[in-house]
Amino acid sequence: MAKHYEVIEHTADIGIRVKAKDLSGLFKAAGLALFELSAQKLPTKDKQQHKISIGQKGADIEELFVNWLNELLSLSAAEGVIFEDLRIEKMENNEVDAVAIGSDIKNYKVNTEIKAATYHELKVQNDKSGWTA
Repeated sequence: MAKHYEVIEHTADIGIRVKAKDLSGLFKAAGLALFELSAQKLPTKDKQQHKISIGQKGADIEELFVNWLNELLSLSAAEGVIFEDLRIEKMENNEVDAVAIGSDIKNYKVNTEIKAATYHELKVQNDKSGWTA
């Protein structure tokens, strides 16, 4: 799968810029970027997948974006899974409902622990070429 993000210079741990054609795609790409940056899949015969429903709200699109990413990180840590796919089922009125699909963390080599998404230099924008965060 082609990467829809790039790592950018940031004063804290890591910064990313994510682009997508639509808002659902932006949320999916940003969420997957977290796990692609933090963990590398190991060769395994374990094909068991974990599916977790997620619902998040925000006062505005930036708050929703940060809440979404932090919920993914929290669920990943609590459930011991690395998310490999995100299916956005509903996105409207600063709300997102999705299903996160992942594999047990033992099937991964964790390279970097991402503790939280922040608002530092965050902009969620839409223009003629699509969405960027």
